[in-house]
Amino acid sequence: EEDEGALEELLAPSPLAPGPGAQRVAIVHPAVKWGPQKSPLTTAELQIAEAVALVDTLQNWTVLDKIIIRTKNPNKKFVFGKGNFQVLTEKIKKLSHVTAVFLNVERISSLTKKELEGAWGVQVFDRYTVVLHIFRCNARTKEAKLQVALAEIPLLRSNLKNEASQRDQQRGGSRYIMGSGETFLETQHRVLKERELKIRNALEKLRRKRALLRTQRRKCEFPVVSVMGYTNCGKTTLIKALTGEAGLQPRDQLFATLDITAHAGYLPSHMAVIYVDTIGFLTDLPHNLVESFSATLEEVAYSDLIVHVRDITHPETILQKATVLSVLRNLNLPSHLLDSMVEVHNKVDLVERYKPTEENALAVSALHGHGLEELKQEIEKKILTATGKKILTVNINLEGPQLSWLYKEATVQEVEVMPEDGTARVKVIIGSSAFGRYRNLFPNSKIFMS
Repeated sequence: EEDEGALEELLAPSPLAPGPGAQRVAIVHPAVKWGPQKSPLTTAELQIAEAVALVDTLQNWTVLDKIIIRTKNPNKKFVFGKGNFQVLTEKIKKLSHVTAVFLNVERISSLTKKELEGAWGVQVFDRYTVVLHIFRCNARTKEAKLQVALAEIPLLRSNLKNEASQRDQQRGGSRYIMGSGETFLETQHRVLKERELKIRNALEKLRRKRALLRTQRRKCEFPVVSVMGYTNCGKTTLIKALTGEAGLQPRDQLFATLDITAHAGYLPSHMAVIYVDTIGFLTDLPHNLVESFSATLEEVAYSDLIVHVRDITHPETILQKATVLSVLRNLNLPSHLLDSMVEVHNKVDLVERYKPTEENALAVSALHGHGLEELKQEIEKKILTATGKKILTVNINLEGPQLSWLYKEATVQEVEVMPEDGTARVKVIIGSSAFGRYRNLFPNSKIFMS
């Protein structure tokens, strides 16, 4: 009960949350003219379209205007040059109903935020704040909520510096709290550090619990397939199509899935597998956010196969692929997982006569079932290689315990009974350890490799 109380305290409403009220937003995108910060794989129009999709994800948030303004260096204090900043300020001031500006950059400093809010007279959000708020609204489990709370810590620290400098100015440099010898900033930093430690400890407990569940799953020898991709690429729809799980309700929005969810399905040989649905990725997703969700993404390292789903209809599909592969490489996954990855080109029903240009990529329509059988066969082939499972035919005596043992410990595919001598030929898929136990228990059984 004490633990539950401490947990509820950590999950209390955040002071950073924009609140449940409506927001009428002007989206401002700084279009970089040239240099290393200009991506060759996208355009300002596509980047602002993704920012619109992020805002549309939030209930009661509406986009009033979209503004693209050129800049040489989006990292400077006011983001834009003096002339462009003045033009932008005039445009925002003319939007009479605007309540917030979404500046489509990864992160702005607390000082820049304060200056921009002073100039425009409304709240200013960056991508970190908006994505974090989407996460906050979509977090269902304690683990997801704790990971959101952890991702807020850098923002709280940043706000703290700003608040401390304001207090210093107002009090004429009086820095210490009632003779304690500790400054306001030091006190708040200590409180924040303690909060971070509590969140990490709570996450560690949940991580150990999940490791235990993973060990139990390993004992059952169910292969695990992690389904990954850019946010809203159709991962959940694909898993629903592969498993036939009626309870799965895919949502056409960014970051609909924040928690790891596991779903059982069968491959062509009747082998049972676990499909794991994971959090989607986003271009310029701040490092702190990815790091906070490492507990969720850690599950991927223990899978037998990764299926990378791409929305092939999206104009930025190449950039999205690069984003996903970059995040996967940064997770320090085992090299065999990255090398054996299956690439799926989804939503091909929306492209006439689509043919993948990438070697070994599979074209599917998760919504209409096109290409699913070929995908299942490819997954089965890769799973057999990754897990060391074997497809065998064994001769058994029907009066003995072999058949019931095989049904319990392996995947029985076919049973061909030969009534004249009371035997049967049984085709099975069996794991290495189960195969070793079978040979020890039934040394006289005839075994034929398929």
